[in-house]
Amino acid sequence: MDIGRLMPLALSVGTGGAVAYLAGAVGLSRTRRLRQVGVPVRAMVKSRPADAGDPTGGARPLLQFVTLDDAVMEVFSPVPASRAQPLVDGGRVWVSYDPADPREVAVRGRERVWLDAAFIVLGAAAVLLSLGLFLSAL
Repeated sequence: MDIGRLMPLALSVGTGGAVAYLAGAVGLSRTRRLRQVGVPVRAMVKSRPADAGDPTGGARPLLQFVTLDDAVMEVFSPVPASRAQPLVDGGRVWVSYDPADPREVAVRGRERVWLDAAFIVLGAAAVLLSLGLFLSAL
């Protein structure tokens, strides 16, 4: 294959892989930081009605909790409800929030570290494939 066709392919695969790798790394870093410095509190789950303009279909309920300085926070759940782990209206879940920015939360036990790790692995594989394409074009 000629270099004119292979180089754009290598560049686009490498760029996509780098973006996926960085997304996974940022996600893992955020989860690790919230595990270390996050303040654990109980949050009440508040379901919200599905809206026509809502692409999630109401799958991510609101989580309401009180911070250490007695501020009431209401944030969207960072993870959707599932059959295995439902987030039922009025239920309670443990969350860890960042004391510097209480809007940043992680639902404890539902961090989905496997998803961030998959992004890292697939991103690294795409970057390596891109390097192989680049080398074969030369």
